[in-house]
Amino acid sequence: MFNGFSHSVMGASHVAKGIVCQDSSAHKITDRYAVAVVADGHGSKKHFRSNIGSQCAVEATIETIERFYENADDFEANFPKNHKRIIRNIERQIVAVWNSKVMKHLEENPVTVVEKKPFKQEEFEAISPESYYGTTLIAAVAGRGFSFGVQIGDGSMVGIFEDGEAVMPMDYEEANPANITASICNTNAASMFESFYVDDKRMIALYTSTDGLYTSFGSEYDFRDYHVIVSSQLKNAEALEASVLKNITKRSHFGTEDDISFACVYDPEFAAEKADMLAEMVERNKKRAAERKAKLHTANF
Repeated sequence: MFNGFSHSVMGASHVAKGIVCQDSSAHKITDRYAVAVVADGHGSKKHFRSNIGSQCAVEATIETIERFYENADDFEANFPKNHKRIIRNIERQIVAVWNSKVMKHLEENPVTVVEKKPFKQEEFEAISPESYYGTTLIAAVAGRGFSFGVQIGDGSMVGIFEDGEAVMPMDYEEANPANITASICNTNAASMFESFYVDDKRMIALYTSTDGLYTSFGSEYDFRDYHVIVSSQLKNAEALEASVLKNITKRSHFGTEDDISFACVYDPEFAAEKADMLAEMVERNKKRAAERKAKLHTANF
C-alpha cells in the first residue's frame, strides 16, 4: 500500500569548510502506515553536535510513531475523532524521546577539550546541554484513510492529493521572538510545533524537505511544481529515486550550497492510477511558469 525513499546530501559550503552534514532523513514503510522525516541541525556555534541531534530527531520520530501504532486497530479507530489531542501527544513524545537520546549520547561522549575551545568558560557554561544538539524536525505520516504531519523550525512539507495539486499544509511561520529559533532543543519545544491532519482527500504522495531544497528554487511556484514532476514519475520508482538523488546533489552544490534532505512516502497504486492526470498537471505547470516568466520579462521593460 505504501512505498518511499529518503536522502540527505552535503552542501558544497560544508564541503569547502570541512563541516559535517548536519541534515538527517529517514522513512519507514509498513502495511498500516508510512513515515517520511527530515531534520536540519542548527549551524550556529553553540549547536556543535547538531548533526547528532538531527539523527536523534529522525530516530525519535520513527520510534514514537511505531509506539503509537503498537495497537494499530485502536489507533486507527481513535485517531480521526481525537487527532488534535493525539498529535499533541505525539509531539510531546518525540521531544521526550529526543531528549533521552541526546542526554544518553552526552553521558557516553562527554564534551571534549576541542569542542570547548571556541568558547570562553562562562560562555560555555551558559549553554544548556540540549542546545549542543539543536535541530529542526519535519515529519509526514500516511495512514489508512488519513494523513498527518508535525513540524518544528523551518523546512517544508508538501502533499500531493487526489486532485494533483501540490499543497503545503504546514506553511511554517516563525511565531517566536526574533532571538529565539524554533528548535526541538528548546525547553518549551512541545508548544512550538505546527501540525496538519487530512482525512477528506486521498493521498498520492507526501514529501518533507529541509530548507536547503526550498531555497534552491527561484520561487514557491517552482518548488511546488517540482513535487508534481516527482509525483508524475512515481510509477518508475527505482529510476526516479536515482534521479532525485542526482538532482538534490546538484542543487546542494550549485544552488544555495546548503545540505539538503528530501524524504517521501506514497501510494504506488494510486500514483499509477493518477499518472495521466499528473502528467497533464506537469504540462499545465510548465505553461504557467512560462507565462509568469513572460510577465516578469515584460514588467522589467
